[in-house]
Parts: sequence; structure tokens; C-alpha cells
Amino acid sequence: MGDKANAHPGAAGRATAADHPTSVRNVVLVGHSGSGKTTLVEALALTAGAVNRAGRVEDGGTVSDYDEIEHRQHRSVQLSLVPVEWDGIKINLLDTPGYADFVGELRAGLRAADAALFVVSASDGVDGSTRMVWDECAAVGMPRAIVVTHLEAARANYEEMTRICAEAFGGDDPDAVLPLYLPLHGRPGPDGHAPVTGLIGLLTQKLFDYSTGERKESEPGGDELPLIDEARNRLIEGIIAESEDETLMDRYLGGEQVDVKTLIEDLERAVARGTFFPVLAAAPAAEGARQGLGTVEVLELITRGFPTPLERPAPTVTTLDGRPRELKPCDPDSPLVAEVVKTASDPYVGRISLVRVFSGTLRPDETVHVSGHGMEDRGHEDHDVDERVGALSAPFGKQQRTLSHCIAGDLACVAKLSRAETGDTLSSKDDPLLMEPWQMPDPLLPLAIQAHSKADEDKLSQGLARLVAEDPTMRLEQNQATHQVVLWALGEAHADVALERLRSRYGVQVDVVPYKVSLRETFAGRAAGRGRHVKQSGGHGQYAICEIEVEPLPGGSGIEFVDKVVGGAVPRQFIPSVEKGVRSQAAKGVAAGHPLVDVRVTLLDGKAHSVDSSDAAFQTAGALALREAAGETKIHLLEPVAEVSVLVGDDYVGAVMSDLSGRRGRVLGTEQTSGGRTLIKAEVPEIEIGRYAIDLRSLSHGTARFSRRYARHEPMPQQIAERVREEARAAS
Repeated sequence: MGDKANAHPGAAGRATAADHPTSVRNVVLVGHSGSGKTTLVEALALTAGAVNRAGRVEDGGTVSDYDEIEHRQHRSVQLSLVPVEWDGIKINLLDTPGYADFVGELRAGLRAADAALFVVSASDGVDGSTRMVWDECAAVGMPRAIVVTHLEAARANYEEMTRICAEAFGGDDPDAVLPLYLPLHGRPGPDGHAPVTGLIGLLTQKLFDYSTGERKESEPGGDELPLIDEARNRLIEGIIAESEDETLMDRYLGGEQVDVKTLIEDLERAVARGTFFPVLAAAPAAEGARQGLGTVEVLELITRGFPTPLERPAPTVTTLDGRPRELKPCDPDSPLVAEVVKTASDPYVGRISLVRVFSGTLRPDETVHVSGHGMEDRGHEDHDVDERVGALSAPFGKQQRTLSHCIAGDLACVAKLSRAETGDTLSSKDDPLLMEPWQMPDPLLPLAIQAHSKADEDKLSQGLARLVAEDPTMRLEQNQATHQVVLWALGEAHADVALERLRSRYGVQVDVVPYKVSLRETFAGRAAGRGRHVKQSGGHGQYAICEIEVEPLPGGSGIEFVDKVVGGAVPRQFIPSVEKGVRSQAAKGVAAGHPLVDVRVTLLDGKAHSVDSSDAAFQTAGALALREAAGETKIHLLEPVAEVSVLVGDDYVGAVMSDLSGRRGRVLGTEQTSGGRTLIKAEVPEIEIGRYAIDLRSLSHGTARFSRRYARHEPMPQQIAERVREEARAAS
């Protein structure tokens, strides 16, 4: 790597359909927001010849289209695919969002890729969320490399950043994270900052000068040599430690000179195995320049060091009834198995699905079977239908360039799959299969919405359905207890993007209203009530009297109705009417308008009239009796309590536990986990954790995550209950 001149770039403006998996590399770019991922993608596209000037497409459009600013915002919140060609290899660059709110897009990119480029800013360092993604990749053995950007920043320090990366990503073996190049600095400017004008290859000991906007290779002079020796020796030892030749280290330590070609081959194998993680440097091309600094080196690493799709284990696949099915790894001639990794809507084309083919070959206009796992709790139904594939294309900016086919290992956009959603499997209609889904993050931030106008109300249902079809990390809830429509998102930015998409894509304007938790009421003690409904207004009147007794029951008991009438005081045909009236009133509440639960209502006595008594009259009497009983005793307001599990770095355990206590939480225990993290388990009232997804991220600097599940309802403290009642009275 780094020992060859510029390779031949792919032809600009032409979609490339790969003919064999060995000629494909799928690479996901990972990094925090502002680390320079999108800029790096555009610089790589320029160097590879996919565009003919910085940020521009061959036909005069832009890589960052829809208007520069708008499209950059668009790219920053969703997964984007940019295919380029280098040295005869098709490289699918998957640019992921850096915001934690869009981790679902990141997970989709990890699913579609075979290797990852972690993009780190030389001036900002490595944040906690990036370390968490590194650990996710390590858990599945995904090969990784690190690209340090923003070398032009005044406070950028490449050498210091490589040390930080080794500490952050190296774990027990920091010598597995080492730079392949050192920066060559030009003359300091008036501010004292010396710009990076080239790179020194540590293995080849070549100097690559980018100062003229084109990469020029030369031998380093005497001034550069002292920079090389120590870093080069450490790199060689790190590579040899990963070599499959167990005698190589002893020979090297014994003074034998190891051939550079052997070192490069061992390096490439170690990178492909995911046991060595090289650090590279990159900077965007200047206006009018043909190449960005370090972009050739990054492209060489991708094509020569990153694995082909053939080296990725075949995914777990079953038949629709759950029987396991073995697949050949990435065989274009095997039965079709592909997966929808992203779903988007285009105002002109309609739904577009980004698909990764894992087996077989996908062709336009063929009929495939769509199998969906179904996530009913998120508004997604199971899919088990045949659909006709539309045109296949490769995206670039706003363009969709037609593809003739898409083989195993490659990615393509598919038009007109009207039923397929993110995570669905595409397979042969004669042999339908189902892939094991990847883990979707749980949306934990509630957003209660209502239509802004009657016109919006008519379009709201369809707009929400299309929104959640695109984004499986969003959950749609029709809350029957609070009568609210609730969108569950991953964070504030995620929620804001959802509302903007509703407005701009689907023409639906909504208002955000305060989110309500599902409160309930119950009796604090035993009480009696008498319901008297007697009216006479000419003709048949209304006559019903009933006497009841109400007593509290343990939590979770619901409403229990008992008949203890003797002597026919209430005719048998009207006893169900009394029960119906009681249950109807209980559903409406007896104090603050929340459902009444966990009581036993006993019908003791009553009176009826031979002519004027009726089903409706006794329903009314039952409701009146329950309301009167409620006035005779204290009514507890019950609030939902959630079981919360927080996984947090050890440095933030104290702060998180203190915060949970401030939310009236009860910490049940802690458990030490791997990677210097602690699992905290607590019970917290749901009314206190409506914004916990945001607050926890701020508290832990983005390094913690949590889950929640409903545990039970329990009495709310009196002062808080009174405040809730006052707010309810004020709202009414």
C-alpha cells in the first residue's frame, strides 16, 4: 500500500454493474457529526474520477444536490450510497449520519458493509458514541481502519491523534492501531501553523507530495528521515505480530531485513481479518485540484486491504416456517437472498429501496417474494407477498443511474417495491426465505401530535404510515388510554426530521401537544354509594335505584363486580345494566378523569318500577352510585412505573444514579459488565422519564443507553397528584 502511482479511475457518469463479488468492496464510513465523513466521500469520488471537480458531478450537477445546504442537511441525517471505481474495483461508499439520533441509519450501513472506515477529526478527537460503534464492529469481527481528517485545522495534531486512537480503539493491544503514513508539513504561516502538504509512507519510505494538487511520488530527503525510523520500526513489529508466519518475528529481531512486499501482504491480510487497524490521513482537495491529500492511499487500502463480500459469513437464513437453510457465501448463481437496508420516498419516482444482495443475482422486472419480520409494536405489519422489481439503479447525488443487474455482494436501488420495508427479505417467489434481522434501536422519546387542520387530519394517517415504513426506528402508537397519537423517536433531531418529512414530503402539518402518561384512579378505602335515577315527564318515566359498596383490591385486579341482591329488589334482567353503568363510569374516572381500576363493586340493594324501569335507567343509576361512593373516600391517583436498565460507562455511574434518584427512581441494583461499563437497574415513574433519552445522552456525553418496560401502576405522591389534578382542571 502506498507503493504505486495513481491508479486508473472509473469512467465518470456511468453506473458500474459488478460481474463478480471479488470486484466489489462495501465500506461504511463512521464518525461523529462534523468529523468530515461526507467531505471525505466527495474527495474520494473526485480522486476516483466519479466527478470532475470538487463537489461536482460530470454533467454539471453536484454530489451535494438539492441545493448545497439543503442536501448536506439531508445527507447528515440518513444513510447515503456513493459508488465509485478504483483500479477495476467497484467501491460502495456508505456515508452514515454522525448524530446519535440516527443510529438506525448507522446500523443499516453496518449491515450492508463488509468493512468500516472510522473518520476522526484531528481537532476534535474520539467521542464516546464512536467508541461504542467500534465495539459493535469488534463484536462481529468487522475489519476497520481509521482516517484522520481536518489536518488543516490550526490545533490539529496528527501524531497526538494517532496516540488517542490507539488508546481508544486498541484495547489491550494498542500496537494493533498504528499509522501507515506520517504527514509532511510545509512552511508555517503567519499564525505559526504549518500546513500538511504531503505524506511519508512508513513501509515504502516514499514521499507523496500533494502540494500542487496532484500526487507526486519521490524519495524523502534527509530532513524527513528522522521522522520515519521510530514509527516505521513500531509499525513493522505490529504487522509482524499479526503475520501468519510465526518465524518472522524471531528473524526480524535477529536482524533480518523483511522484504517490503512481504510486510504489505501481511498487512493486507491482517486488515482483512480484522486484527490490525491502520491509521491514515486525509484532507479534501482544494478548489481546482484533482486529488485530496491521502485519498489515493485510502482508496488503495480499501481495494487491497479490505475484504471482498466473499469473505463475509453467509447470514442466518430460514424458510418462512422457521426451518434453517444453508447458503453458499455470496454466490451469484445461488437462489436469490437480498435485504432492504433502507427505504426512501422520491416525490417523482415513489418508493426507492436500497438493497444488499447476499446471494444470487437481482434483475429488473423479475418477480420476487417479500418476507417481512413485522414489528407490530412500531406500526409495521408482517409481509408475505410477491412483488415485481422495478428498475435497478446506482445513486449519485440526485441521479439514479440504471444498472443491468446486481450480483451477490453488491448494492443497488430498487424502484417500485410498494410493500417492502427496511429489514425485509427479497427472495425467489418459488423458494421464499427470511433473513435474521439486525438489531433496531428502541425509540424512547415520545412525541404527541395532532393534525393542524381538518385537511391535515384527512392526510395524517397515510402520511404517518409512509413515515414509519421508511424508518423502522420510529414507532407509531395510537394510545387508547390517553387518546393521543404518539410518534416514538430516538431523540429531538430524529423527531424534528420526522415532522419536517411529514410537512414537506407528504403535505401534512401537525401540532405537537404535551405527552400524557396513562394515569389511573383507585379507591383508598371502603365506601358506599346510592344511585337514584327517577324522572317522570309524561308517558313512560325512568326509575332505577341501586345501592353499592366499593372496596379497594390489590394492584392489577381491574374491576370486579359482585351481585348480592336478595329478594329481587333489583330484577335479574337489570343487574347486568347496573354493572354496565358501573364499568362505563369507571372507564371515565371518578375524580380526575382517569380510568378507575383495582376495586370490587358489590351491588347490595335497589328498587325498580314495573313500568318505568329500564336498562338505560339502571345503567345511569349504577354510574351515579359509583360517583357518590367516590365522594365518600379518598381517591388515589395511580401512575405507571417503568423498569429502567441503563448501561453506562463507569465514569458516569454516580451521576446517572443521582439523576435517577432525583426522578423519584428506586435503584434496584448494579451489575459490572465488560468494557468498563455498569448496568444500572431501577424503577422510575414514567411521568419522570419522558425526556430521559435526551437527558441521559447529555449526562453521559452520548456514551450511555437505556431500555424501559412497563412494570405496574402505583399510587402517586399526594403533592404531585394534586398538581396533576390542578393542571387537568386548568386544561378543562
